[in-house]
Amino acid sequence: MKPTEQLKEEHKAIKVALSILSNVSKKLKSGETVNQEDLGRILEFIKSFADTCHHGKEEDLLFVAMEKVGIPRDRGPIGTMLREHETGRSYVRSMSEAIEKYKAGETSYSSQFIQNAGRYVELLTQHIDKEDNILYPMADTQLSEEKQRQLIEEFEKLEQERIGIGKHEELHELLHNLKDKYLKS
Repeated sequence: MKPTEQLKEEHKAIKVALSILSNVSKKLKSGETVNQEDLGRILEFIKSFADTCHHGKEEDLLFVAMEKVGIPRDRGPIGTMLREHETGRSYVRSMSEAIEKYKAGETSYSSQFIQNAGRYVELLTQHIDKEDNILYPMADTQLSEEKQRQLIEEFEKLEQERIGIGKHEELHELLHNLKDKYLKS
């Protein structure tokens, strides 16, 4: 398996989380009550899986490897991806702040949550498309087979160090439970 294939597999899980986030936002917008613990769980998945683990693999390993073979960091697709990661983090921070307001009993939290969730879903949907169709094919052609094997090993190490052994599977289980609850057919 190529490192980009592993990242694309992770994108599938992230897209499920985006669908859940979108559905939860629709419920909030229509005035329905959503379990505050579920809101926190959705953000836990996003923060741990999408940002700490997935974006960590990209930023600290894949993008660095791509730079070493001559793909510039500041210009082009790598710089764009890094800026989008930061923008996404700001939306997640705003959603987290909204949840804290919710826990404190403020009723105005939902508009802040809904607005930032919508922006995050839109950003990440486009972001994933760019990575899958532009950046990753570039990495596949520019990185040697040896470097790609090394990246797979480094991905595993990063995952264990940043989120812990077994946490990846735990996050997939969390996502599965949220999917069952918020994406019923």
